[in-house]
Amino acid sequence: MRWLLLFATLLSWVLCFTRHGPGAMACWLFAGIAGAIATVLGFAQARIKANARPETMLDVTAMRKQRDKPPQA
Repeated sequence: MRWLLLFATLLSWVLCFTRHGPGAMACWLFAGIAGAIATVLGFAQARIKANARPETMLDVTAMRKQRDKPPQA
């Protein structure tokens, strides 16, 4: 999905700079800015998801029980 967003953003920038009327240029410029923001957020989300720990590792109650258990000799 993020690659499709990137392609659409680049296409809107190309269309923005090839238009002769100010209305069409403004429309494509707005689409390009919105697409750039969406593309950056999409790539950031994918990067965060790739580096995140699985949910099974985040079992806080099990870690607390293990921490509060008295040491065995």
